[in-house]
Amino acid sequence: MRLLIIEDESTLADILAEGLRIEGIATDIALDGDRGLELATVHDYDVIILDRDLPLVHGDDICRTLAGRDGVSARILMLTSAGSLEDLVGGLALGADDYLSKPFSYPELLARVHALARRARPAAAPVLTCGGVEVDVQRRTARRDGRQLTLTPKELGVLEELVRAEGAPVSTVHLLEKVWDAELDPFSGVLKVVVHGLRRKLGDPPLIQTVSRFGYRI
Repeated sequence: MRLLIIEDESTLADILAEGLRIEGIATDIALDGDRGLELATVHDYDVIILDRDLPLVHGDDICRTLAGRDGVSARILMLTSAGSLEDLVGGLALGADDYLSKPFSYPELLARVHALARRARPAAAPVLTCGGVEVDVQRRTARRDGRQLTLTPKELGVLEELVRAEGAPVSTVHLLEKVWDAELDPFSGVLKVVVHGLRRKLGDPPLIQTVSRFGYRI
């Protein structure tokens, strides 16, 4: 999963991002509305956490723009200091998918993020299977032929995308978009390193195939 936080309170944004990354969620941060709108239209996010009161471009304008733009499938969780019924109705009317008033608890935000992420993709079983591999999306665990795999968050993220594709080729661009954040240098070769480690942990017979000049598949 890949997520964008658009929040001008840098301390709050950093705390949320740290927690989400621990959960294995690739997370980008934008500290103003202009940068947030730019990132939201360039990258393929599953969920966007959007503060309503932002500098440069107001959160309402971002929400309205993204909700009306073709090709943007991200679900929007709007944050606001105001928690009245009118604010809730107003935010949802702009195109937000969910609404959370500040202050909020992190477990509640995380639960809502996961719920929105499930809606951002075609419906899938909570346990994905392909080629003898099982990935439990909610528990963040994986098995091969019943054997528990000990994977890093990035290895698990790559494996989830490959299993989700059910044998179809998955491009390197898609894997980088879904598993890493915007700080990654796409030419660093880190994806090859992660795939190498994943192949080793999956064991024999070899499961992940390289698709020349494109990416990988199971």
